Amino acid sequence: MEIQVIGVQGLPLIRKGDDLPALICDRVTFEDGDILTIASSVYSKAKGFTRDLATITPGADAVRIAAKTKEDPRFVQAVLDSSSDILLEHPFILSEVPSGHIGVRAGVDHSNIEDGRIIILPPDPMGAAAEIRDAIQRITKKDVRVIITDTCGRSFRRGQTGIAIGWAGMTAINDYRGDTDLFGHVLEITEEAVVDEIAAFANFVMGESHQGVPAVVFRNCRVWNGHDAVYFTPEEDIIRAALKKSKKD
Repeated sequence: MEIQVIGVQGLPLIRKGDDLPALICDRVTFEDGDILTIASSVYSKAKGFTRDLATITPGADAVRIAAKTKEDPRFVQAVLDSSSDILLEHPFILSEVPSGHIGVRAGVDHSNIEDGRIIILPPDPMGAAAEIRDAIQRITKKDVRVIITDTCGRSFRRGQTGIAIGWAGMTAINDYRGDTDLFGHVLEITEEAVVDEIAAFANFVMGESHQGVPAVVFRNCRVWNGHDAVYFTPEEDIIRAALKKSKKD
């Protein structure tokens, strides 16, 4: 299997109201089965999921946490506003957002946007991926799979990597359970997070600073079978339980 990776070049700086699918379709010729990855930041900018720090009044919790994290209380308030649960307050805020994604500072970002403004994660990333997929199918008549990506740190390892926060046209997990390995052993626990693997390589192509490539196409990726239960339930998540316990202690 040979996979072609195509960075979408020449996109302008995205602003609120821009037709992101049309701009992408103007710059790449899609084929059925392609996987389009899009940085959540440009989707949010196109949809206006941004905030001006000057309009945010921090509350008592934001002021208290900001004193520990050494961050702007207004920024911390935006993180709290975007969070459905706070797992860790210090040395950084680790929080869950309504979509189920858990990340540092709720994914709120002040890079690749004008000074004094911040970018918020799409509130419905699964819906965002489905919307982009439908738009591309309408424009090109091609059946394209879509992943919305974000950049996250990792437990136990230094360095950020791309992950999928929304996807459409495929399952998140390639479920190998019940399959057999090269020696005929039945696989019992193997569930591969394919959307995250693709998002990670897309992030490598996109870059993290001034590269200006917020969309990447993957061609010739095979189809897989599985499910979308990529997030542990609170009952399954031993790390969440440990963090909750540490807060009480």
